[in-house]
Amino acid sequence: MGCRRVLLLAAALLSASGALGRAQTPPADRPRAVVAELDGIIHPISAEYLTETINQADTSDAEVVVFILRTPGGLLDSTRTIVSRMITSRAPVVVFVGPSGARAASAGFVITIAADIAVMAPGTHIGAAHPVSGSGQPMDDTTAKKAASDTAAYARSLAQARGRNVALSADAVLESRAFTDTEALEATPPLIDFSAQNLDDLLRQLDGRTVRRFDGRTVTLDTTDAEVARVDMTRRQRFLSAIAHPQVAYLLMTLGALGLTIELWNPGAIVPGVVGGLSLLLAFFALQILPVNTTGLLLILFGLGLLILELKIPSFGVLGIGGTVSLLVGSIMLTREVPGIPGVTVSLTLIVPVVLGLAAIVLFLGRLALKAQARPPTTGAEGMIGEEGRARTPVAPDAPGQVDVHGEIWRAYSREPLPAGARVRIVAVNGLTLVVEPV
Repeated sequence: MGCRRVLLLAAALLSASGALGRAQTPPADRPRAVVAELDGIIHPISAEYLTETINQADTSDAEVVVFILRTPGGLLDSTRTIVSRMITSRAPVVVFVGPSGARAASAGFVITIAADIAVMAPGTHIGAAHPVSGSGQPMDDTTAKKAASDTAAYARSLAQARGRNVALSADAVLESRAFTDTEALEATPPLIDFSAQNLDDLLRQLDGRTVRRFDGRTVTLDTTDAEVARVDMTRRQRFLSAIAHPQVAYLLMTLGALGLTIELWNPGAIVPGVVGGLSLLLAFFALQILPVNTTGLLLILFGLGLLILELKIPSFGVLGIGGTVSLLVGSIMLTREVPGIPGVTVSLTLIVPVVLGLAAIVLFLGRLALKAQARPPTTGAEGMIGEEGRARTPVAPDAPGQVDVHGEIWRAYSREPLPAGARVRIVAVNGLTLVVEPV
């Protein structure tokens, strides 16, 4: 009887341990969705960020890559880089224009129609992808037609490969048409695949959807209880992306010009020169990424030159006024006529105060610097010239005497005899000997 109880107890323990082991068995791997969010201009830093996101998705065996996109547009070369990497991605790429109120214009439209799955949140819009000059200069009719035709063909090829509306894709380029989420979804064929409220709603609708890849393969997505892995920009990318903005680049260029001008007026100040040099280098980096108007940049430099000449040449304010006007016009041309970045400009509310402030600072500090340079020296041997003193002993051309100057006793001689107690003025300094004359 005791043996039976022991056997029953052992069996119960084994059964319990087996049940516990089954409970502790780790669940199957959850599907992984890699998510990157871009809110800004499409430029080389943006392209680096999105391509690195796809690289991480490929190495982590992700089920899907999601780009949450909000952009006014950007550079076509960077757009092609992003699209090329999207096409070769192992996992399907979803572009989600959201949240509500966002847009994907110009280059963002091309990225949207190039995605394996294009999704828009309610209240968003895409389109207006007409190509413009990247140098800021107006294009002639022939060049403009060639650029528009080339970009339209690129958009048509992407739309056709993705089964989207080819005609509307071309109209977005050639006619600068824009489309709301409803218009894009209800077109025949549509420009997007479906509409979603947010990321969770997007992943829910993606579950079980069959996706046709660019090379013709079909993939069925499994996003049930998907693990969302967000990829953020690195500190370097955030820093460079913040600099590569017209407003920041304009302020850096202005600060750099001001700092170097102050350093040239007051050599050895160090701080204005260092700050100005760094600001100009960062501004030049931003201007290499951003398309700028060359004429506007030259007008800004010309205006600074006129302001500096106003300090040197008496022009009754003509050069100063001309320099201020040149700065103002150049700033407007540099920023407002940067068509490669539609919708992102520096407003006049920033340009006017900056230009007027820069002109006032340059003229005010410049005049102070010139007055300081015109003052006679107050230290060293040069500072002694013109000072007055009194002869302690007789001073003669062939018999140097002693004089009191600044409470100090100096050896001195004069070109004419001077009696003791006579007031003298210093006219030269030869080493430790003064040359004086009578007052």
